[in-house]
Amino acid sequence: MEPTEISEILDRPLSRELLARDLTRLAYVAKDGTPRTVPIAFTWNGTQIVMCTAKNAPKLPSLRRNPMVALTIDTEVHPPKILLIRGRAELDVVDGIPEEFLRMNGTYTMTAQQRVEWEAEVRDLYDGMVRIVVTPTWVKLIDFEQTLPSAVEELARRREERRAAAVRNNRVA
Repeated sequence: MEPTEISEILDRPLSRELLARDLTRLAYVAKDGTPRTVPIAFTWNGTQIVMCTAKNAPKLPSLRRNPMVALTIDTEVHPPKILLIRGRAELDVVDGIPEEFLRMNGTYTMTAQQRVEWEAEVRDLYDGMVRIVVTPTWVKLIDFEQTLPSAVEELARRREERRAAAVRNNRVA
């Protein structure tokens, strides 16, 4: 996909709404060659998806070996609204707790005191983290109104072709 096409899709109101959520599903190829999908908190910085994880997370060796990933951000209602993203994960080991981690976990309902206690616990637990940064190289927005999965789009196109052919055949008969 061209960068302008990616930007156009990501700038749509529904995409912006999905990118404001706090949970994505990260898909990657594990060390044993099998696929993995894990839910992970994220934030969108306007050009990249940023996720943070522990420096000893099992996914990191796999991402170093094969950095190609896919992300799904979706809703829990019917019909679902879905943003699919593919890209390459870049890993950035940082000391301390990245501000993105604190921001991406800021949407959970906590009292001010709970937030202080949570942040103190996080700072005590982690001596550093790894930022997983994904710049989208391919995106698809599915809302089941304007946009559909490609297989469903193809079925709808075929159905319209069948209907058009039936109308033509009825005119000839």
